[in-house]
Amino acid sequence: MQLVDEGADILDIGGESTRPGATPVSLEDELARVLPVIEQLAKLTAVPLSIDTYKPQVMRRALAAGADIVNDVRALQEPGALKIVAASRAGVCLMHMQGTPQTMQQDPQYDDVVAEVNAFLAARLAAAEAAGIARERVVLDPGFGFGKKTQHNLQLLQEIGKTLAIGRPLLVGLSRKSVLGQITGGDVDARLHASLAASVISVMKGARIVRVHDVKATADALKVAAAVL
Repeated sequence: MQLVDEGADILDIGGESTRPGATPVSLEDELARVLPVIEQLAKLTAVPLSIDTYKPQVMRRALAAGADIVNDVRALQEPGALKIVAASRAGVCLMHMQGTPQTMQQDPQYDDVVAEVNAFLAARLAAAEAAGIARERVVLDPGFGFGKKTQHNLQLLQEIGKTLAIGRPLLVGLSRKSVLGQITGGDVDARLHASLAASVISVMKGARIVRVHDVKATADALKVAAAVL
């Protein structure tokens, strides 16, 4: 509720970390973590609730509990995920990731990161539409930091217009990411200023949603960007 007070437009709720090297969480533990939060928040706020999961069983239960959006780092590739989202009225965020959270940052390689990420996202959008998910329900996420080196992340942001050309709004999640630490030298708790710069740049280059930790500071920065834009 503090995040809502600070200006959050969406609350993204996840019970399993997807940071590099994260340990997987069992289905039972993930459900136990997220369902009570979603159930209570659905009663307390009209702000849309996003469930951050790749597990179809969690998607189904979370949507029944009051979630409005499915935010999936695996872009609905798990068996049954497309069907569950198609049967709902939920929005969905399809993200690109090379590898898994356990392996993705070991040594990611691309011939052309922008072309490869965009081809994947376009294919997943097509799969969603084929499953009965209207494209108007879909936003795309290039997956900054998910199987990308610093130069990959920077190139994706520099050429974000090519991803926008797929024809759906973009979500960008750069807040506190290691790429910012590699640029500035700051550890994860010292990346506020870098995160604000990344959010403003992302929006000015066309992103429609930014996933952040520091809501009030980002909201203020984006008000200035919006006034200019």
